Amino acid sequence: MHDSTKLYRGRFAPSPTGPLHFGSLIAAVGSYLDARRNAGRWLVRMEDLDRPRESEGAADAILRTLEAYGFEWDEEVVRQSSRGAVYEAALDRLRTDGAVFPCACTRREISDSNLGGTDEPIYPGTCRNGLPPGRPTRSIRARVDDAPITFEDRLQGRTEQNLAREVGDFAVRRADGLFAYQLAVVVDDFEQGISDVVRGADLLASTPRQILLQRRLGYPTPRYVHLPVAVNAEGEKLSKQTLAAPLALNDAPSQLCGALRFLGQEPPRGLDSAGISDLWSWAIAAWTIEKVPRRRSAPCDACTF
Repeated sequence: MHDSTKLYRGRFAPSPTGPLHFGSLIAAVGSYLDARRNAGRWLVRMEDLDRPRESEGAADAILRTLEAYGFEWDEEVVRQSSRGAVYEAALDRLRTDGAVFPCACTRREISDSNLGGTDEPIYPGTCRNGLPPGRPTRSIRARVDDAPITFEDRLQGRTEQNLAREVGDFAVRRADGLFAYQLAVVVDDFEQGISDVVRGADLLASTPRQILLQRRLGYPTPRYVHLPVAVNAEGEKLSKQTLAAPLALNDAPSQLCGALRFLGQEPPRGLDSAGISDLWSWAIAAWTIEKVPRRRSAPCDACTF
C-alpha cells in the first residue's frame, strides 16, 4: 500500500490520435485501480500536443468510452494544447540555467551520423557548443551528462540508463515548434501534483529523460509503475498504426475482465456478467501490484485483431 501520510495522485494520459483500444484500457485500468486501492485521486489528462496527429473528435470519444466503462475522474480534464505558456516558462528556466541549447540539425543529419547501432539515433552533440555558422535554430535540446540515471520501478525493478551513451542530448522543443512530450509530461505531472505514474512499459526508456528534467527544474520524482503492454500476434504493440480494434461501448464488462486477467488479477467466474459498479468494487478491493506479471509485454488474448 502507498504511504498513507502522502496523498496518492495518479493519472491516465491518452493521446487523442484515435479511439481507445484494449492496450489503452490496460493502462487506464492499472492506473485507476492503483489510485483507488490507495485511497487516492485519479485524473485524466489529454495529451494533445501533437495537433497534426490528432484525430477529429477523438478526445471526446475517449472520454465517452471511459464513462461507459465506469471510470470516474476526480478533477477537470487537463488538455496539453492549452498549456503552452506553462511549458514556455519551464523552458525559460532551463535556458537560464544553461541546461538546454539550440540545435540546427535535421533528422536526416542525426540519422546519418548515428554510431550507436540502435533504431533511435543517438544525438552526436553537433550543436551543444554552438550553432554551425549560417545555420538557423531548428529545435531546442536538453544537455545531458555521463552520470547514469537510476530509479526503482515498483513492477519492473531497478532501471538504469546512461543518457549520454544511450540517447544523447534530447529535444524539449521540436523543429516544428511544438513542445516535446518529455518536457510537457514532466511539467504537467508536477503542476498536477502527481505522486504515482502508472503507465505502459513502452515508456520505460523515456523515464530517465523525464527524471533528468525533474532534477533540472527542481521537481520531485514520482513513483513509477510500468505495466506490460499488449502485443498482437506479430509482437507489435497494440495501436492505431497496428489496427487495434476500438473498444466497444456495449462490451465494457467483458473487456474490463480481460484487462484484469492481463494484469494478473484473476477475476472470478461470472464477474463479466455483473454490473459495472459491482465489477469495479471487486477489482478495487482485490487489486495488488504484486500479481501483475513482471515483464514488458505480453500477447493479447482478450481482444480481436
